[in-house]
Amino acid sequence: MMKAKGKKEEKKIIKEEENKKECDNKDKKICELTDTLQRLQAEFENYKKYVEKKNSDFVKYAKADVIDKMLPIMDSFEMALKHTENKEEFIKGVEMIFSEIFTMLEKEGLKRIDIDGKFDPNYHEVLMKVDSDKEEDTILEELQKGYMLENKVLRYTKVKVSKGKK
Repeated sequence: MMKAKGKKEEKKIIKEEENKKECDNKDKKICELTDTLQRLQAEFENYKKYVEKKNSDFVKYAKADVIDKMLPIMDSFEMALKHTENKEEFIKGVEMIFSEIFTMLEKEGLKRIDIDGKFDPNYHEVLMKVDSDKEEDTILEELQKGYMLENKVLRYTKVKVSKGKK
């Protein structure tokens, strides 16, 4: 009977030691995983800061590129403003400057939104609806030009449209 009780206690002690080792292994694994998680969080934060700085630099240098392209146009304005005594020449100069600006913007991907007669909510914004003998939603007048950059509308064309035939 004593032997049986000793063996039970021995098994119990062995089992407790195995459980303790298992707990130690689990704690060790938890510590390893926690450490890995903390490192990943720190790396991610550093990556976010890096990306934000890169984006900030990109915007800064993109502005510099546009400004550099605008400098010759500013020079043209400056010259035009020095020669305001001849009204026709001044108007011609301002028209040329407008053309320079628009050409530069077109090279950057800007396009005017054409009005083809029929209202399209994807490109037009109705400011006025008036009675007309034309079909409903026919564009009667362009009140402000609309523009797209590549395939994205920057500004909708503001239009006056017909209410429809009466």
